[in-house]
Amino acid sequence: MLQVQTLRDERDRVLTGLEKRNIPDAAAKIDEITGLDDRRKELQARNDALLAERNQLSREIGDLFKSGKKEEAGTLRDRVNTIKEESATTETALAEVLVELDDRLVQLPNVPHELVPAGATPEDNEVYREYAGELPTLSDDAKPHWELAEEYGIFSLELGVRTTGSGFPVFTGQGARLQRALVNLFLDRNTAAGYTEYAPPLLVNEDTARATGQLPDKEGQMYHVQTDDLYLIPTAEVPLTNLYRGDLLEPDQLPVRLTGYTPCFRREAGSYGSHVRGLNRVHQFDKVEIVQVTTPEESYAKLDEMVAHVGGLLDELRLPYRILRLCGGDMGFTSAMTFDFEVWSAAQKRWLEVSSVSNFETFQSNRLKLRYRTERGTQLVHTLNGSALALPRIIAALLENNQSQEGILLPEVLHPYVGTDRLQRIN
Repeated sequence: MLQVQTLRDERDRVLTGLEKRNIPDAAAKIDEITGLDDRRKELQARNDALLAERNQLSREIGDLFKSGKKEEAGTLRDRVNTIKEESATTETALAEVLVELDDRLVQLPNVPHELVPAGATPEDNEVYREYAGELPTLSDDAKPHWELAEEYGIFSLELGVRTTGSGFPVFTGQGARLQRALVNLFLDRNTAAGYTEYAPPLLVNEDTARATGQLPDKEGQMYHVQTDDLYLIPTAEVPLTNLYRGDLLEPDQLPVRLTGYTPCFRREAGSYGSHVRGLNRVHQFDKVEIVQVTTPEESYAKLDEMVAHVGGLLDELRLPYRILRLCGGDMGFTSAMTFDFEVWSAAQKRWLEVSSVSNFETFQSNRLKLRYRTERGTQLVHTLNGSALALPRIIAALLENNQSQEGILLPEVLHPYVGTDRLQRIN
């Protein structure tokens, strides 16, 4: 959530950034927010003055009673009662303004970094780093991963439909082992890079989802357990970042590095067509996440560090990939800058997104009330997160790109984790 003071002090920068996001009537929205904040200040000042007057009169009433001046004390008591009524009315108005102010603020997205390109669609994203090598080509009889899954017994969408519904794959046999191998590989590499591993809850409350920006922006994409008013997590970013909600960190505690493996749950409403076949888009999937909490001065260096780390994982898997810097219109609501990693699917002949690495600056930490101590007082930290990595499309690319007459040939880094150098046909 943006700070009102930022909207006041950096109005031109905010408007330029929101223009990149194609936000209509941005200037009017900012004026509404600052106007509500002016009203908040006015009501708060009025209420503070009433309370100060009441306290002063209460002291005077006590002195008058001690002096035996009951009639004068009674007159002041009438004034105190009037003040109480005025204060109650003012507090009600103040509460209403605060609710409306918060409602306006949570609907305003983050301001993109100045390097974020303008644009409205994925076609406007900037190719930040091209794949340097030659893209793999396959024989004419090469198969997409959903056909290979049947041949090799990797996963079944039909079993998922039987037990749950569409979009919930069941991994079996060597497919389940491959899933576990990838999770362990990613966690091992993340912890070796200094990230502390956590196993967080898969359900979170509304405050937690709101703090990282999933609510109200992505309410329709989250599974909601209504009886308990809990939400299934769409990413481990949500519980991991909230572990520090409300904390005041010391400088020597920064940067904080966290990693965690979780299943993730997304409704993906409105996702249809051939481009979402197989594992390309599912409602439940496994993902390993990395999160950093750091100072504003260091956050973009940490973003570069995280981008390099994710790239290193893909290098080890020997998957061709490119990196996109997302344009303002394609970037997430909470992000100030996002890099997407896409791997090449040789059988589908297209790029598949497997990771997003983002810097949220103070957008999340303002909601989290997460600060650190400095010589100039307390300041909001910057938060960052990235997928390291999401499994479905990684598995899709591994299956498609490495299919051969001898089986699915696995990259060397996975051999000790899977216990073999290839997956074998079962059909």
